[in-house]
Amino acid sequence: MPLVNPNPPSAAHPAIKVGIGGWAFEPWRGTFYPEHLPQSKELAYASRELTAIEINGTYYGLQKPTTFAKWRDETPDGFVFSLKATRYATNRRVLAEAGDSIERFVQSGITELGPKLGPIVWQFAPTKIFDPEDFEAFVELLPKHIDSHALRHVLEVRHASFMTDAFIKLVRRHKMATVFTDSSDYPSFADLSTDFAYARLMCSSEKLKTGYAPKALDAWTERARTWAAGSTPDDLPRVSSKDKTARTREVFVFFINGAKVRAPEAARSLIARLAKSPK
Repeated sequence: MPLVNPNPPSAAHPAIKVGIGGWAFEPWRGTFYPEHLPQSKELAYASRELTAIEINGTYYGLQKPTTFAKWRDETPDGFVFSLKATRYATNRRVLAEAGDSIERFVQSGITELGPKLGPIVWQFAPTKIFDPEDFEAFVELLPKHIDSHALRHVLEVRHASFMTDAFIKLVRRHKMATVFTDSSDYPSFADLSTDFAYARLMCSSEKLKTGYAPKALDAWTERARTWAAGSTPDDLPRVSSKDKTARTREVFVFFINGAKVRAPEAARSLIARLAKSPK
């Protein structure tokens, strides 16, 4: 099967990137990937069906600059990689001591992705409680630039103690995003704090071919468009009564966890909806 998509997904809505976590997953062969597609061509295929991928391998270990360059070259213009940052920075008792781990990660060659370098996600353990002083010390360690590249940071907190105005004010001061999880297992608040929004949707069902029901996908289409237009969806929970305003926003939506086998079809379905004119 040719890798050239006659309807490139990047044309659906350039400001809204939609994708999945990783691209190597055996159950996707025959459901997402053509059965006889060589595994070496999976990234090339996925990047022509979707508009973004969140790389999970960077959470577990550093990659080489040549690996990032290879991923860059295998994907089309307009495609974006989000990176899960090293767990050695976030899974520690004292976050303020994470400087060396952060430095090793951002200097590992991530800028080889060039314009395809998207947000960096710093994921914290569900047991990590909000300590304002320590957490702000960690945030201040995150560089805003590396080489000539501006870096965008996303904080994925997983303890209910972060659902407070103090945390929202902190991320707004530092112009960093938080993750909206669409999950009952983790805090799920949609307070906006910078010029982009980041959602990791975790409620897909294996019983549904598209993971999410059509009405749910319709709703996420409208929410993504609302975020991209600089506004705030009025049907998502927030901690603060006021959201950070923006003229426009870049939006990242990833279908993660839940029924992982359905994630690619959920992403493709959302992209297809975004390609249609709003009602």
